[in-house]
Amino acid sequence: MALPLMPKATAVWLVENTVLTFDQIATFCGMHKLEVQAIADDEVAIGMQGMDPIAGGELTQEEIDRCSADSTLHLVQAVRKNSVPPPKKKGARYTPVSKRQDRPDAISWLLKNYPELSDAQISRLIGTTKPTINSIRDKTHWNSPNIKQQNPVSLGLCSGVDLEKIVAIARARAGTVHAAPAEAEAAPQTESTKSE
Repeated sequence: MALPLMPKATAVWLVENTVLTFDQIATFCGMHKLEVQAIADDEVAIGMQGMDPIAGGELTQEEIDRCSADSTLHLVQAVRKNSVPPPKKKGARYTPVSKRQDRPDAISWLLKNYPELSDAQISRLIGTTKPTINSIRDKTHWNSPNIKQQNPVSLGLCSGVDLEKIVAIARARAGTVHAAPAEAEAAPQTESTKSE
C-alpha cells in the first residue's frame, strides 16, 4: 500500500481530528503504533501542523467513518483523481566551466564531419550560440588559431546517442544516406564486374 505524501503530518491530523485507533493510523501512515501514541501524548511532533488527507485526496470522509465504526478495519487510500503532471521539458543545457573551453573544438569537428547539421542542431547538441558557430565556421573566432577538432562525445559535451539521433535527422532532411565503409568499398567492385 502506498503511504501518504507526508506520513507524520497526516498522522498528526488523524490523531487530532478523528477517533481512529493508534493501530489504524499507524498502519495507514506506515509508522509504528507507539510513535502514533507519542504524537497523541505530545511527545513527538510538537507544534507540527497536521496535513488533511481528505483535502489532499488521500482519504475520503466515508472511509474514515467506516473505520471509526469498526476498529478492526484498516484505512484504504483513496484513488487519486488528480492526474500526474506531464514531465517537464529539458531546460537550457548547462556545461560546466571546465568543459566550456572545449566547445569550439567540438563545434569545429561537427562542422567538418557533419556539414549537413544546421546551426540550431549544433547549438542544441553542444549548448552554444549561433554567433559562436558562425565565427568558428568563418575562422573569425577569437581563439581560432588554437582550435583543434575533437569529437564532442569524447569531450563529454554530449552523448553518442544524442549525436547519432541529430545526425540521422539532419541526413533525413538533407536526403543523404551515408553507407558503411564496407558497403561503400563493395559497391564499386560489383559495378566494375557488371561492366566487364
